Amino acid sequence: MNYYAVIGNPIAHSISPRLHNAAFNALGINGVYSRALLEIIDDENLQQNALKNLLFDLGLSGANITVPFKQTALNIANKADSLTEQIKSANTLIIEGDKISAYNTDAPGFLMAISEFSGISDALILGAGGTARAISYILDKNGVKVSVLNRNENRAQAFKNYNFYTPQSYQNKSHKHDLIINTTPSGLSFAGLPFDEDLLKKAMSSAKYAYDAVYGKASAFLALGKSGGLKCKDGLDMLLFQAVLAFKLFSKNNDELSITQAMRYALKLPQIKI
Repeated sequence: MNYYAVIGNPIAHSISPRLHNAAFNALGINGVYSRALLEIIDDENLQQNALKNLLFDLGLSGANITVPFKQTALNIANKADSLTEQIKSANTLIIEGDKISAYNTDAPGFLMAISEFSGISDALILGAGGTARAISYILDKNGVKVSVLNRNENRAQAFKNYNFYTPQSYQNKSHKHDLIINTTPSGLSFAGLPFDEDLLKKAMSSAKYAYDAVYGKASAFLALGKSGGLKCKDGLDMLLFQAVLAFKLFSKNNDELSITQAMRYALKLPQIKI
C-alpha cells in the first residue's frame, strides 16, 4: 500500500482525497490519499524541517502541497523538473527513499481550466504566493501581459519580470485587464474581498473574466465580478486538472482519460463524451 496526502494550512476544506481515492479505486491501484495539517512557522529553515519530518513520519510516497507551503516544498526537494525550477514553486512531491522530487501541476492545470476564456491579452493576478507564481509564469509563456497586485512589496523580487503593484501604486495608474485572477486565500478564511472594493471595481472595469483559485464557496470576489457583468469561474476545474496531472506522477499511469473520468465522477461532474 502506498500513502499520499495533501498538506496545507488550512486543510480541512480540501476535497483532494475524494479525487485521488476515486482514481485509485477506479484504476485498481493500491493507494490511499488523506489530508495533513502542517503548522505555519515564521522561520523558513524550521518550516522546511517540519514539512520534511511530516512527509517521512507519515510514510508518504507522494504529496500535494497547498497554501502556504508551495515555495517551502521546492526548497526541500533534492531535484525538480525544469518547469518547477522556472516557477520556483511546487505543488507535487514524489518521495523515493530519502529523496524528494518536486513538480508543478498548478501551471498546466490552470491553463486547462481557463481554456474556455478567449481573447486574453492582459491579466491581473491578486496575491503573490506559490499559485500566483505558477499562473504568472504560464500566462507569460502564452503571450499574456501579466501584472501582480499584492498588499506589500515583500515579494516583488519574485515577480520582477512582471508589473508589480501595491494597492497604493495601482490606484495611481490606469489599467485595462481582460482577466482578473484571485490567488489570495481570502475565500478560505473569511467572506471578505481580497482588496478594497473600489480598487477591485477599477481593476474589473474593462475585464471580461474573473477567476478565483478558491473553490467550493461563493466568494465575495466572484460575486463582485458577476455584478459587474464578468464571466466568472472558481478553482474547481484547476483543482481537477492539477490533480489529474499529479495522479499521473504518483501512479506512473498515463491513462489520463480514465483518471479524469474517475475524478469527474467523484465531483459529480458530467463525464467526457468520447
